[in-house]
Amino acid sequence: MTPLELFGEPFMQRALIAALLTGLAAPAIGTFLVQRRLALMGDGIGHVAVTGVALGLATGASPLWTAVLVAVLGAVLIEVIRERGQTNGDVALALLFYGGLAGGVFVSGLAGQSAAALNRFLFGSLTTISSGDVLITMGLAITVVTLCVGLAPQLFAVAQDQEFARVAGLRVRAYNVLVAVLAAVSVTVAMRTVGLLLVSALMVVPVATAQQLTRSFRTTIGAAMVLGTLASVGGLVTATFASYQVNVAPGPTIVLLALACYTVAWPIGIWQRRRARLLEPFAPGEAAVSHDACGEHPHAHGPGCGHLAVPHDDHVDYVHDGHRHAVHGAHYDEH
Repeated sequence: MTPLELFGEPFMQRALIAALLTGLAAPAIGTFLVQRRLALMGDGIGHVAVTGVALGLATGASPLWTAVLVAVLGAVLIEVIRERGQTNGDVALALLFYGGLAGGVFVSGLAGQSAAALNRFLFGSLTTISSGDVLITMGLAITVVTLCVGLAPQLFAVAQDQEFARVAGLRVRAYNVLVAVLAAVSVTVAMRTVGLLLVSALMVVPVATAQQLTRSFRTTIGAAMVLGTLASVGGLVTATFASYQVNVAPGPTIVLLALACYTVAWPIGIWQRRRARLLEPFAPGEAAVSHDACGEHPHAHGPGCGHLAVPHDDHVDYVHDGHRHAVHGAHYDEH
Protein backbone atom coordinates (compact mmCIF):
# COMPACT_ATOMS: atom_id res chain seq x y z
CA MET A 1 0.00 0.00 0.00
CA THR A 2 1.40 3.39 -1.02
CA PRO A 3 1.44 6.36 1.39
CA LEU A 4 -1.35 8.07 -0.55
CA GLU A 5 -3.52 4.96 -0.31
CA LEU A 6 -2.71 4.77 3.39
CA PHE A 7 -4.41 8.11 4.02
CA GLY A 8 -7.67 6.55 2.84
CA GLU A 9 -7.62 4.12 5.75
CA PRO A 10 -9.90 4.89 8.73
CA PHE A 11 -7.09 4.83 11.30
CA MET A 12 -5.08 7.40 9.32
CA GLN A 13 -8.12 9.64 8.93
CA ARG A 14 -8.62 9.50 12.69
CA ALA A 15 -4.96 10.43 13.14
CA LEU A 16 -5.33 13.44 10.81
CA ILE A 17 -8.38 14.69 12.71
CA ALA A 18 -6.57 14.34 16.04
CA ALA A 19 -3.48 16.12 14.68
CA LEU A 20 -5.60 18.98 13.33
CA LEU A 21 -7.45 19.46 16.61
CA THR A 22 -4.27 19.27 18.67
CA GLY A 23 -2.52 21.79 16.44
CA LEU A 24 -5.36 24.26 17.04
CA ALA A 25 -5.88 23.77 20.78
CA ALA A 26 -2.31 23.55 22.13
CA PRO A 27 -1.01 26.91 20.77
CA ALA A 28 -4.29 28.64 21.67
CA ILE A 29 -3.76 28.15 25.40
CA GLY A 30 0.02 28.18 24.99
CA THR A 31 -0.18 31.84 23.93
CA PHE A 32 -1.42 32.83 27.39
CA LEU A 33 1.15 30.63 29.14
CA VAL A 34 3.96 32.30 27.18
CA GLN A 35 2.48 35.71 28.00
CA ARG A 36 2.56 34.81 31.71
CA ARG A 37 6.11 33.45 31.41
CA LEU A 38 4.90 29.96 32.31
CA ALA A 39 6.09 28.27 29.13
CA LEU A 40 7.16 25.15 31.03
CA MET A 41 3.80 24.67 32.73
CA GLY A 42 2.77 22.27 29.97
CA ASP A 43 5.73 20.06 30.84
CA GLY A 44 4.78 20.03 34.51
CA ILE A 45 1.16 19.16 33.79
CA GLY A 46 2.29 16.54 31.27
CA HIS A 47 4.32 14.78 33.93
CA VAL A 48 1.35 14.85 36.32
CA ALA A 49 -0.84 13.38 33.60
CA VAL A 50 1.48 10.36 33.52
CA THR A 51 0.09 9.44 36.93
CA GLY A 52 -3.43 9.77 35.51
CA VAL A 53 -2.59 7.50 32.59
CA ALA A 54 -1.10 4.92 34.94
CA LEU A 55 -4.24 5.02 37.12
CA GLY A 56 -6.36 4.41 34.03
CA LEU A 57 -4.24 1.47 32.95
CA ALA A 58 -4.27 0.04 36.48
CA THR A 59 -8.03 0.33 36.99
CA GLY A 60 -9.14 -0.50 33.48
CA ALA A 61 -10.70 2.93 33.03
CA SER A 62 -10.07 5.17 30.02
CA PRO A 63 -6.54 6.58 30.40
CA LEU A 64 -7.68 9.74 28.62
CA TRP A 65 -10.34 10.56 31.20
CA THR A 66 -8.17 9.70 34.20
CA ALA A 67 -5.37 11.78 32.72
CA VAL A 68 -7.76 14.74 32.29
CA LEU A 69 -8.90 14.44 35.91
CA VAL A 70 -5.43 14.17 37.42
CA ALA A 71 -3.97 16.87 35.14
CA VAL A 72 -6.74 19.32 36.05
CA LEU A 73 -6.25 18.66 39.76
CA GLY A 74 -2.50 19.12 39.37
CA ALA A 75 -2.91 22.35 37.41
CA VAL A 76 -5.28 23.83 39.99
CA LEU A 77 -2.92 22.77 42.77
CA ILE A 78 0.05 24.50 41.19
CA GLU A 79 -1.99 27.67 40.70
CA VAL A 80 -3.00 27.64 44.36
CA ILE A 81 0.60 27.02 45.45
CA ARG A 82 1.85 29.80 43.17
CA GLU A 83 -0.72 32.32 44.38
CA ARG A 84 -1.01 31.63 48.10
CA GLY A 85 2.01 29.62 49.11
CA GLN A 86 5.58 30.59 49.74
CA THR A 87 6.79 28.45 46.84
CA ASN A 88 7.76 30.21 43.62
CA GLY A 89 6.18 29.20 40.34
CA ASP A 90 9.30 27.48 39.02
CA VAL A 91 9.70 25.44 42.21
CA ALA A 92 6.05 24.39 42.06
CA LEU A 93 6.56 23.30 38.46
CA ALA A 94 9.60 21.26 39.52
CA LEU A 95 7.49 19.51 42.15
CA LEU A 96 4.99 18.58 39.45
CA PHE A 97 7.78 17.36 37.18
CA TYR A 98 9.26 14.95 39.68
CA GLY A 99 6.17 13.87 41.59
CA GLY A 100 4.01 13.30 38.53
CA LEU A 101 6.48 11.22 36.57
CA ALA A 102 7.60 9.21 39.59
CA GLY A 103 3.99 8.58 40.62
CA GLY A 104 3.07 7.38 37.13
CA VAL A 105 5.94 4.92 36.91
CA PHE A 106 5.27 3.72 40.47
CA VAL A 107 1.54 3.11 39.90
CA SER A 108 2.25 1.46 36.56
CA GLY A 109 4.68 -0.92 38.25
CA LEU A 110 2.20 -1.77 41.00
CA ALA A 111 -0.40 -2.60 38.36
CA GLY A 112 2.04 -4.90 36.54
CA GLN A 113 1.99 -2.75 33.38
CA SER A 114 5.02 -2.78 31.12
CA ALA A 115 6.90 0.32 30.02
CA ALA A 116 5.51 -0.18 26.52
CA ALA A 117 2.00 0.52 27.82
CA LEU A 118 3.09 3.99 28.91
CA ASN A 119 5.25 4.71 25.88
CA ARG A 120 2.37 5.44 23.52
CA PHE A 121 1.23 8.15 25.91
CA LEU A 122 4.71 9.46 26.73
CA PHE A 123 5.78 9.89 23.10
CA GLY A 124 2.46 9.81 21.26
CA SER A 125 0.80 7.17 19.13
CA LEU A 126 -1.41 8.87 16.57
CA THR A 127 -1.98 5.88 14.34
CA THR A 128 -3.47 3.78 17.16
CA ILE A 129 -6.03 6.32 18.34
CA SER A 130 -9.54 4.92 18.54
CA SER A 131 -12.81 6.44 17.33
CA GLY A 132 -13.90 7.03 20.92
CA ASP A 133 -10.65 8.87 21.72
CA VAL A 134 -11.09 11.01 18.59
CA LEU A 135 -14.56 12.07 19.71
CA ILE A 136 -13.30 12.92 23.20
CA THR A 137 -10.34 14.81 21.71
CA MET A 138 -12.68 16.70 19.41
CA GLY A 139 -14.96 17.79 22.25
CA LEU A 140 -12.10 18.85 24.52
CA ALA A 141 -10.21 20.68 21.74
CA ILE A 142 -13.30 22.61 20.62
CA THR A 143 -13.92 23.62 24.23
CA VAL A 144 -10.36 24.88 24.66
CA VAL A 145 -10.33 26.84 21.39
CA THR A 146 -13.77 28.36 22.02
CA LEU A 147 -12.87 29.59 25.51
CA CYS A 148 -9.43 30.84 24.49
CA VAL A 149 -10.76 32.82 21.54
CA GLY A 150 -14.00 33.93 23.18
CA LEU A 151 -12.32 35.10 26.40
CA ALA A 152 -9.12 36.34 24.74
CA PRO A 153 -9.45 39.99 25.90
CA GLN A 154 -9.98 39.00 29.54
CA LEU A 155 -7.31 36.29 29.55
CA PHE A 156 -4.83 38.63 27.87
CA ALA A 157 -5.49 41.39 30.41
CA VAL A 158 -4.90 39.00 33.30
CA ALA A 159 -1.76 37.55 31.71
CA GLN A 160 -0.34 40.96 30.81
CA ASP A 161 -0.97 42.94 34.01
CA GLN A 162 -2.85 41.39 36.91
CA GLU A 163 -3.02 44.63 38.90
CA PHE A 164 -4.62 46.45 35.98
CA ALA A 165 -7.03 43.52 35.51
CA ARG A 166 -8.11 43.75 39.16
CA VAL A 167 -8.69 47.50 38.86
CA ALA A 168 -10.73 46.82 35.71
CA GLY A 169 -12.99 44.54 37.74
CA LEU A 170 -11.84 41.18 36.36
CA ARG A 171 -11.82 38.13 38.61
CA VAL A 172 -8.11 37.48 38.29
CA ARG A 173 -8.02 34.34 40.42
CA ALA A 174 -10.83 32.71 38.45
CA TYR A 175 -9.19 33.47 35.12
CA ASN A 176 -5.83 32.17 36.35
CA VAL A 177 -7.46 28.92 37.39
CA LEU A 178 -9.27 28.75 34.04
CA VAL A 179 -5.96 29.08 32.16
CA ALA A 180 -4.48 26.30 34.30
CA VAL A 181 -7.47 24.03 33.67
CA LEU A 182 -7.42 24.70 29.91
CA ALA A 183 -3.69 23.98 29.86
CA ALA A 184 -4.33 20.65 31.59
CA VAL A 185 -7.07 19.76 29.10
CA SER A 186 -4.80 20.70 26.18
CA VAL A 187 -2.04 18.49 27.53
CA THR A 188 -4.33 15.47 27.64
CA VAL A 189 -5.70 16.32 24.18
CA ALA A 190 -2.17 16.32 22.78
CA MET A 191 -0.84 13.27 24.61
CA ARG A 192 -1.83 10.87 21.82
CA THR A 193 -0.44 13.24 19.17
CA VAL A 194 3.02 14.27 20.40
CA GLY A 195 3.13 12.54 23.79
CA LEU A 196 3.15 13.87 27.33
CA LEU A 197 6.91 14.46 27.31
CA LEU A 198 6.79 16.61 24.15
CA VAL A 199 3.43 18.33 24.53
CA SER A 200 4.91 21.57 25.87
CA ALA A 201 6.79 22.05 22.60
CA LEU A 202 3.53 22.18 20.63
CA MET A 203 2.12 24.66 23.15
CA VAL A 204 5.13 26.98 23.09
CA VAL A 205 7.11 26.71 19.82
CA PRO A 206 4.30 27.84 17.45
CA VAL A 207 3.66 30.80 19.76
CA ALA A 208 7.35 31.74 19.80
CA THR A 209 7.41 31.46 16.01
CA ALA A 210 4.33 33.65 15.62
CA GLN A 211 5.84 36.29 17.91
CA GLN A 212 8.74 36.66 15.49
CA LEU A 213 6.38 37.61 12.66
CA THR A 214 3.49 39.46 14.32
CA ARG A 215 3.09 42.67 16.30
CA SER A 216 -0.30 42.32 18.03
CA PHE A 217 -1.74 39.75 20.40
CA ARG A 218 -4.72 38.99 18.17
CA THR A 219 -2.54 38.16 15.17
CA THR A 220 -0.12 36.22 17.38
CA ILE A 221 -2.76 33.81 18.69
CA GLY A 222 -4.20 33.36 15.19
CA ALA A 223 -0.81 32.77 13.59
CA ALA A 224 0.20 30.39 16.41
CA MET A 225 -2.89 28.26 15.82
CA VAL A 226 -2.22 28.16 12.07
CA LEU A 227 1.43 27.23 12.62
CA GLY A 228 0.48 24.58 15.18
CA THR A 229 -1.95 23.02 12.74
CA LEU A 230 0.60 23.04 9.92
CA ALA A 231 3.22 21.46 12.18
CA SER A 232 0.85 18.75 13.47
CA VAL A 233 -0.63 17.74 10.13
CA GLY A 234 2.64 18.26 8.27
CA GLY A 235 4.56 16.21 10.82
CA LEU A 236 2.09 13.34 10.53
CA VAL A 237 2.24 13.39 6.73
CA THR A 238 6.05 13.62 6.74
CA ALA A 239 6.38 10.75 9.19
CA THR A 240 3.98 8.62 7.15
CA PHE A 241 5.95 9.06 3.94
CA ALA A 242 9.31 8.70 5.72
CA SER A 243 8.21 5.49 7.44
CA TYR A 244 8.45 3.65 4.13
CA GLN A 245 12.21 4.14 4.29
CA VAL A 246 12.99 4.40 8.02
CA ASN A 247 11.05 4.02 11.27
CA VAL A 248 9.91 7.58 12.07
CA ALA A 249 7.40 8.43 14.82
CA PRO A 250 4.86 11.22 14.20
CA GLY A 251 5.29 12.90 17.61
CA PRO A 252 8.98 13.84 17.37
CA THR A 253 8.51 14.71 13.68
CA ILE A 254 5.79 17.22 14.59
CA VAL A 255 8.01 18.88 17.20
CA LEU A 256 11.02 19.01 14.87
CA LEU A 257 8.90 20.54 12.12
CA ALA A 258 7.65 23.20 14.56
CA LEU A 259 11.26 23.95 15.54
CA ALA A 260 12.22 24.19 11.87
CA CYS A 261 9.49 26.81 11.38
CA TYR A 262 10.94 28.80 14.28
CA THR A 263 14.43 28.55 12.79
CA VAL A 264 13.14 30.04 9.55
CA ALA A 265 11.06 32.76 11.26
CA TRP A 266 13.78 33.94 13.65
CA PRO A 267 16.01 35.78 11.12
CA ILE A 268 12.92 37.15 9.39
CA GLY A 269 11.76 38.58 12.72
CA ILE A 270 15.16 40.19 13.33
CA TRP A 271 15.05 41.77 9.87
CA GLN A 272 11.50 43.06 10.39
CA ARG A 273 12.35 44.63 13.76
CA ARG A 274 15.48 46.26 12.36
CA ARG A 275 13.55 47.63 9.40
CA ALA A 276 10.82 48.96 11.71
CA ARG A 277 13.42 50.78 13.80
CA LEU A 278 14.92 52.39 10.69
CA LEU A 279 11.51 53.60 9.57
CA GLU A 280 10.60 55.13 12.92
CA PRO A 281 10.59 58.95 12.87
CA PHE A 282 12.62 60.93 15.36
CA ALA A 283 10.72 62.07 18.42
CA PRO A 284 9.46 65.69 18.12
CA GLY A 285 12.08 68.13 19.32
CA GLU A 286 14.71 65.41 19.71
CA ALA A 287 18.17 66.42 18.63
CA ALA A 288 19.52 64.33 15.82
CA VAL A 289 22.30 61.92 16.58
CA SER A 290 25.72 62.53 15.08
CA HIS A 291 25.66 62.84 11.30
CA ASP A 292 28.06 63.16 8.42
CA ALA A 293 27.88 65.61 5.55
CA CYS A 294 27.61 64.03 2.12
CA GLY A 295 29.06 66.36 -0.50
CA GLU A 296 27.59 64.41 -3.38
CA HIS A 297 24.49 62.25 -3.50
CA PRO A 298 23.41 60.26 -6.55
CA HIS A 299 19.73 60.87 -5.91
CA ALA A 300 17.79 64.11 -5.40
CA HIS A 301 15.27 63.65 -2.63
CA GLY A 302 11.99 65.49 -2.72
CA PRO A 303 8.22 65.05 -3.04
CA GLY A 304 7.43 62.10 -5.25
CA CYS A 305 10.96 60.64 -5.16
CA GLY A 306 9.64 57.31 -3.93
CA HIS A 307 11.44 57.23 -0.58
CA LEU A 308 9.81 57.44 2.83
CA ALA A 309 9.61 61.04 4.08
CA VAL A 310 9.94 61.46 7.86
CA PRO A 311 9.07 64.91 9.33
CA HIS A 312 11.85 66.03 11.68
CA ASP A 313 11.35 69.39 13.42
CA ASP A 314 11.72 72.09 10.75
CA HIS A 315 12.81 69.81 7.91
CA VAL A 316 12.17 66.39 6.35
CA ASP A 317 14.45 63.33 6.42
CA TYR A 318 14.28 60.78 3.60
CA VAL A 319 14.91 57.10 4.32
CA HIS A 320 17.23 55.72 1.65
CA ASP A 321 19.25 52.46 1.75
CA GLY A 322 18.83 52.15 5.50
CA HIS A 323 19.92 55.76 6.20
CA ARG A 324 18.16 59.06 6.80
CA HIS A 325 19.20 61.90 4.50
CA ALA A 326 18.26 65.53 5.09
CA VAL A 327 18.76 68.40 2.67
CA HIS A 328 21.01 70.99 4.30
CA GLY A 329 21.95 73.86 2.07
CA ALA A 330 23.97 72.57 -0.88
CA HIS A 331 24.59 69.13 0.63
CA TYR A 332 22.88 66.29 2.47
CA ASP A 333 23.32 65.39 6.13
CA GLU A 334 23.41 61.63 6.65
CA HIS A 335 22.10 60.35 9.99
